[in-house]
Amino acid sequence: MEERIMPKTQLASYLLAALAVVTVLHFHLIPAVFAGLAVYALTAKLALRLPASWGALTQKVALAGIILFVIALVSGICLGLWSFLRGHHGMANLLDMTAETLDNLKRNLPEELTAALPDTVDELREQIVTMLREHGKNISSVGMSGVKTFAHLILGMVVGSLAVLHRFNLEEGFPLLAYHLHARLLNLADAFDKVVFAQVKISALNTVLTALYLAVVLPLLGVHLPMVTLLILLTFVAGLLPVVGNLISNFTIVLISLGVSPMVGVASLVFLVLIHKLEYFTNARIVGGEVKANVWELLTAMLVMEAIFGIAGLVASPVVYAWLKSELRAYRLV
Repeated sequence: MEERIMPKTQLASYLLAALAVVTVLHFHLIPAVFAGLAVYALTAKLALRLPASWGALTQKVALAGIILFVIALVSGICLGLWSFLRGHHGMANLLDMTAETLDNLKRNLPEELTAALPDTVDELREQIVTMLREHGKNISSVGMSGVKTFAHLILGMVVGSLAVLHRFNLEEGFPLLAYHLHARLLNLADAFDKVVFAQVKISALNTVLTALYLAVVLPLLGVHLPMVTLLILLTFVAGLLPVVGNLISNFTIVLISLGVSPMVGVASLVFLVLIHKLEYFTNARIVGGEVKANVWELLTAMLVMEAIFGIAGLVASPVVYAWLKSELRAYRLV
């Protein structure tokens, strides 16, 4: 087999890319990077559809219009998520209700069952209630941290728009190192495109099925869960995080269903297990097919990066793994 020798400038681009990943994760810049990549990927997708027959000036004006549209779209999505997390009727309220449901379940358990439970389980339940209450307060009072994150998002989108402008500027060539760095950026944007937008499709499918169950099936049976709209929004938002996101939304739905009645809780658990099995195959088909990776590979990457970088590593792991695998595949190493 012919051995490919990597030029020094290309090796330098890989080292700089690895340093960039560590820096982004260490300094919690994932929201800014993801916002920039979203602007970059969406703009590139739309710009490639512009007619080739248009003149250079028309192309530039159209590209500027696409960038403004994409920035407005991504900003609207970010503001919607912010409102969901921080609003008075948003995630904080949902967490408070979940904590109250845990309290009620504990009080309403039969004495025989409570006596049979070991103390460690009881203490764990108390910790969960306390954690939910604390997170509810934290989310509702993010303050300056939220302003800082919003500023990072704006800067990330500006960087993404400037990068995509540079991509379509065919009049200028790239110096050798810049050329290889640009290649790393293209591979990263491609990995982001495949993983994130595939996960959006999966989350949307899961959300539609869950919405049908919560807003149609249960009301037809005479059961009305509280905060159905928030539960549907939580299903979509949490579903953007592979595997772990579903555990969060499913746990919340089942717990609130148990607060209504044990039978509703069991019915919700059965339904969500069926949906989870459907999503497992859908996830393997869509994300795995796009990235050419098995589910166990993505799970391993998530576990390793969460252990090293915490929640930021967990969120970034599918994109980083897809990016790493595409780079290795270029050298036929995998």
